[in-house]
Amino acid sequence: METLGWGEIFLRVAMQFLPVWIALVLTFGVSITFKRRLGLYGRLFDSPVGMIGLGLVLFWAFTAIFADMIITHNPLSQLSGMRNAVPGSPLGNAGNQYPYYLFGGDSLARDVFSRMVMGARRVLAIAPPATAFAFMMGIMLGLPAGYFGGRLDTFLSFLANLVLAFPVILLFYLLVTPEIRQTGIPTVLAAVLFLFPILFLTVLWNSRYFTSPLRRNIYVGLTLAIGLWAYSGLAFNADPLGVWRMDANLLNVFVAVVFVNAPTVFRIVRGLVMDIRARDYVAAAQTRGEGPWYIMLWEILPNARGPLIVDFCLRIGYTTILLGTLGFFGLGVSPESPDWGSTINDGRRLLSVYPHPALVPALSLMSLVLGLNLLADGLREESLKD
Repeated sequence: METLGWGEIFLRVAMQFLPVWIALVLTFGVSITFKRRLGLYGRLFDSPVGMIGLGLVLFWAFTAIFADMIITHNPLSQLSGMRNAVPGSPLGNAGNQYPYYLFGGDSLARDVFSRMVMGARRVLAIAPPATAFAFMMGIMLGLPAGYFGGRLDTFLSFLANLVLAFPVILLFYLLVTPEIRQTGIPTVLAAVLFLFPILFLTVLWNSRYFTSPLRRNIYVGLTLAIGLWAYSGLAFNADPLGVWRMDANLLNVFVAVVFVNAPTVFRIVRGLVMDIRARDYVAAAQTRGEGPWYIMLWEILPNARGPLIVDFCLRIGYTTILLGTLGFFGLGVSPESPDWGSTINDGRRLLSVYPHPALVPALSLMSLVLGLNLLADGLREESLKD
């Protein structure tokens, strides 16, 4: 077999991504059809910039979901004769395997295309959930700090400023080095940080359904049961069923992302609450006798959603870059991991001779971050129209 030309390479790549194209068409078709009923998300389709950003983000999200259907080879397998193979190189003895390395091979004879696809799953398994955890922690601390003020605000603001005083990259480096695991600090941080999502949801349901005890007890009970089950597995690897677990390297990275991002979210939420708490609808809720947490979570927070949604998208992009940086330095992930940062680091050593092993994951990382930034711009434009 001969080496494929670029036209045939891109055609075969497009065919491998068929599940992604189908999912994108269905998602956009349904969304555009019902966009007038979908609130801020629906209005996003009136913004060309937002649609492009959403398309890029959804492309990589569906790639992560359907990765097992898209890859052509095991991303960790090494095939004889495929070391630094150029894009479109045929396998000498394919057998039942896919007959080509579509984007070539790396210095260890692994398929660059398959590692790129699996790298999307690795990145998106960390960045959005870790950012969501950071937001729940920032919201739970920022709401009372901005609403009540006083000594509580002073104390929490001091802690947030203390964390923010460290350079981000240096703080990440300190939190994810292998030696840090021996101190037990990541486990202690996980035990504290992973409580905030449970606390957030519990307070949310309790404040909303306080006058409906049956519904409140059901929602709070389910939250505590599932939350504590997940908490035991994620924070302490003590889930007896083995459903919830996180290896030590991933736990380090996850905790570092939450710990670094939460103070910034806290400051944003605090500032928004200090502005909104003087509005008439907040005074009306206080007059009705609503509790403080009901006012904070169901009156103030929904009216601060625009800036928070925009910041959430941007923060996922920042986290993606930081994860790539950590992978590039070989921190927080296993050496054979197909994450984009590690793959770029592996390929940079022969960049002048064989650029494709580093170029493919670098362009993937760039496109995802670009999509998140464009999506944030589109959301900001539409949220300002509220």
